[in-house]
Amino acid sequence: MHRRRLIRVPASSANLGPGFDTFAAALAFHLELEVEETGTFAVETDLDVPRDRSNLLVRAFERLHPADGLTFRVRSTIPMSGGLGSSAAAIVAGLAAADHLYELGADVLAIATELEGHPDNVAAALHGGVVVCADGTAVRLDPPSALEALVVVPGEAVGTASARAVLPEAVPVADAVFNTAHAALLMLGLARGDLDLVARGLADRLHQPHRAHLYPRSAGLVEDARSLGALGATISGAGPTVLVWTHVEATAAVAARLRERAEGWATVHRAAFEPAGADVREL
Repeated sequence: MHRRRLIRVPASSANLGPGFDTFAAALAFHLELEVEETGTFAVETDLDVPRDRSNLLVRAFERLHPADGLTFRVRSTIPMSGGLGSSAAAIVAGLAAADHLYELGADVLAIATELEGHPDNVAAALHGGVVVCADGTAVRLDPPSALEALVVVPGEAVGTASARAVLPEAVPVADAVFNTAHAALLMLGLARGDLDLVARGLADRLHQPHRAHLYPRSAGLVEDARSLGALGATISGAGPTVLVWTHVEATAAVAARLRERAEGWATVHRAAFEPAGADVREL
């Protein structure tokens, strides 16, 4: 019997406002990878990604085991223009596939973090829910059932390297204190299911203000989100995608207002917070 596996990995949004490089949430867009022992190496996909061993997913797989004789079939609904963890999903899918196929018992989070360069997106992709990353581990909690999100995805991408380059080497103590307080409010709100606390906790002074000039329209949406009926909004990862946090009953109305604002430069997608992380099934 030749082996086949189906791996399903969610998208993710990192930082969540005050939790720079430490907080992330899984979102209900998915990358699906089918790996089959066919005797021939191939990558089959409609996505605009490499079809050879330079493919990020295959590189991650080969970090654990050679991909000789395997066919990789890849589908994804994750928007690719930056900020929704498409690379983290590919890395986690490749590692999970190899680990499961060959029963390796690998530390997938550690290797994924090494390949991605930071833990937040890969931890959310692996575990689902909301994660806090510290000391090489990830602590997970379930998102409140009344919480939903919309993502606003601009047509023009901004490179993660350029988004990191504009960050200052040092920050004022007052800004660090501000972020500590708001990060704590956000996690308390998520843990308690208190959306008023969640709304208060979304503010940031460490990264979003320094990057606002890279994507002024995205930054403007973050500023105006509450006036549009949302709980608030955060730049998703390095941007320019915006994660707009909503109460589930308000999502449709907020989406309509966002589509008016985004016309001509961005698309708006409804995005549930995803409790399930990477899933591997034998076929």
